[in-house]
Amino acid sequence: MKILHVGAEVFPLVKTGGLADVLGSLPQALVAQGAQVRLLLPGLPPIIDALAGAHVLCDLSPAFGAARVRVLRAQIPVLGLPVYVVDAPFFYQRPGGPYQADDGSEWSDNLQRFGLLGWVAAQLACGGVDADWSPQVVHAHDWHAALACAYLEPLHAARSVATVFTIHNLAFQGLFPLQDGALLGLPARFMLPAALEYHGQLSFMKAGLKFADAITTVSPSYAQEMTTAEFGAGLDGVIRKRADDVTGILNGIDTAVWNPASDRALAQTYSAEHLAGKVACKAALQREAGLQADPRQPLLAMVSRLTMQKGVDLVLAAMGRFLQQGVQLVVQGSGDAALVAALRDLATEHPGQVGVFVGYDEARAHRVMAGADMILVPSRFEPCGLTQLYGLRYGTLPVVRRVGGLADTVVDASDAARRAHRATGFVFDEATPVSLALALERALACWHDAAGWRALMHTAMARDFSWAGPAREYLGLYQKLVLGLSPGLAAGSPA
Repeated sequence: MKILHVGAEVFPLVKTGGLADVLGSLPQALVAQGAQVRLLLPGLPPIIDALAGAHVLCDLSPAFGAARVRVLRAQIPVLGLPVYVVDAPFFYQRPGGPYQADDGSEWSDNLQRFGLLGWVAAQLACGGVDADWSPQVVHAHDWHAALACAYLEPLHAARSVATVFTIHNLAFQGLFPLQDGALLGLPARFMLPAALEYHGQLSFMKAGLKFADAITTVSPSYAQEMTTAEFGAGLDGVIRKRADDVTGILNGIDTAVWNPASDRALAQTYSAEHLAGKVACKAALQREAGLQADPRQPLLAMVSRLTMQKGVDLVLAAMGRFLQQGVQLVVQGSGDAALVAALRDLATEHPGQVGVFVGYDEARAHRVMAGADMILVPSRFEPCGLTQLYGLRYGTLPVVRRVGGLADTVVDASDAARRAHRATGFVFDEATPVSLALALERALACWHDAAGWRALMHTAMARDFSWAGPAREYLGLYQKLVLGLSPGLAAGSPA
């Protein structure tokens, strides 16, 4: 089975969120199960800098308003996979992030930048770029890659490649002025409501929803939630019409990168059988965050985008009385300026109890995860969430809202679940400070029972959230799609 994954970011080279972690782990898990997998990535500076043995496959210049557009084939040693890279310096060789400038403003030419990514994916799928390899499945991730499905749609009857579109977060849709659709080179019918038009705008996300052969999202619960007005972000009707083609496959994590027994970022490694190292990690985090070095105080943490979606405002509203009891809090992230300012004010008001790190630092994220007693994920919606999975892996028990992948991965520490040795965290239902506070009260009561807390940690750390299971599910989906396009091809295709 030959699969081309298309995405805008990949860990550890370019990361703004969980999408990068998925692109940095799922392909390798598929390879481990016998698939041939390649990535198609935009030529962003960290990606170009990481290439080894690159050579030009073809020159597509000019395209989408860029004078130079070439497709490179290379290796990225840190990924261990062959990659294709869209080498278009005008679009990708610039400071800032993959989607935004340093000041936080969206790049004004994102339509062309990511339209080009989808267009090149379609060229690869049609076999006109690499004479030695062409995919049986094009797997496009989030709105940045969704146009691949639209560019391949006119060839639907003749093509032998299947398309899969994965929604990592429906809230980010890739919306642009409808009149700019002419820059994409698609037939006029694609600018109609039956295609990409969305309330007078053009939606890249809708391209994937309308034209992919199969749609996946990153947890079973989110697959159901997306069909509702509350969580469907205005596209719930489109998703309901494709209900038979939608599958929720829970994300995994890279259990080699996130492994407390071998994590070089930690002050001391540890495991479920030897937890002394976690005590050392807590002391180290308290020092790093400027907190009182007191092992008798529970330490809560949040590693997140600092937005309303992630429930940062709920934490701010609920924490007051717990801080008065001596509870400590460490936050790492970036996002809404007002929330960042409020967190900094909280740290000023509670010196020695609250530490705030603005920005994202991968090694520090590991240290926070290892040093904290609990990780807070009180999201208003959460397609999958990886933070709670990292918490489980590190014995840092999650306090989460019962939505999306959080509901699928954390078992609430009810009396029955604890007796059955199934409990792994603390779950609440309503997105209110009161509901969060009640969950924290339960969690803190458990924390003060040392033996009971260790039992919860052992259960949490024993859970398997590796990519092996999700990779099997994806391979089953790919096989079904390819078999549907050409009976006998899937079973007879070379691994």
